[in-house]
Amino acid sequence: MTNKAIYVQPGGGFDRVTLGTSDALPPKPGEITVNIRASSLNYHDYAVVSGMWAPTVSRIPMSDGAGEVVATGEGVTEFASGDHVVSTFCPTWLDGEPEVDDMSTVPGDGIDGFARQQVTMPVTAFTRAPKGYSHAEAATLTCAGLTAWRALMVDGALMPGETVLIQGTGGVSVFALQFAKMAGATVIATSSSDEKLGRLEALGADYLINYRKDQNWGDSVRRLTAGRGVDHVIEVGGPSTLAQSMVSARIGGHIAIIGILSGVTGTLPLLPVLTRQLRLKGLVVGSRRHQMEMIRAIDANDMKPIIDRHFSLEQIVEAFRYQESNRHFGKICLDI
Repeated sequence: MTNKAIYVQPGGGFDRVTLGTSDALPPKPGEITVNIRASSLNYHDYAVVSGMWAPTVSRIPMSDGAGEVVATGEGVTEFASGDHVVSTFCPTWLDGEPEVDDMSTVPGDGIDGFARQQVTMPVTAFTRAPKGYSHAEAATLTCAGLTAWRALMVDGALMPGETVLIQGTGGVSVFALQFAKMAGATVIATSSSDEKLGRLEALGADYLINYRKDQNWGDSVRRLTAGRGVDHVIEVGGPSTLAQSMVSARIGGHIAIIGILSGVTGTLPLLPVLTRQLRLKGLVVGSRRHQMEMIRAIDANDMKPIIDRHFSLEQIVEAFRYQESNRHFGKICLDI
């Protein structure tokens, strides 16, 4: 069957995004065929499509995909036709310690992704979607949702009563707020927009800081925590925010290094890392097992993601332009 697909030509750039077709082969043993109904935008996808991390071959972009199983290969027992599923960011990392240190196996980067109508992949490239989720809601989980989950619940071992600092209102940060409140934590949120801070408060944020008005927001975080600092920082800004994040963290605090919004290189103030014994932990999403555990928690707590806007597959460049504007709150989705 021939299906509609989006391609990014070698070198990347919005002017090199084309509409074409792709063929989904019948599933072999251990594989499933999925009608993809939705994807969602991440900074990683933006980097690939915009040319920042340009593909060297013609590539179908998008790491996130959700849809419905339409065929199963021999030996597949985990899924059946009609099941709603969502893709995994690291389809070869099933469980245990991290095994991937590059993007060669990541859909939409090293291999073709989910900006297409149908795929056939190994059964391990998907998990079940949460109960009652739309396809678009499920598609938000693959990258942003699982990154926030692993940062707090796996690497951070978040406990009720601890304090979490989130930065901004992108997908990872909003998910981190939701998971932190689910776990009974206190959340301090930063943004450059008072309007967005109000929306974070409505989602449960306990304290709000406008970092544009308060450039030394790390000191404010310390004041809000009676001088102690927070237990966890969801660090998405990169070099421009890391120093203030380190001020914000308690002695022995955990800083999850996730984002590179301000670049990939910077100066690290090493002395506070040593004297305050901070734990800086880099991470790239998570394993299939982590995703299954996250979805089990979502099902138990009836949590729903925050979706800002929907675009059609053919509007993918327009969707990335909107992401580029930084006007969004939560996730941007493609309906396929």
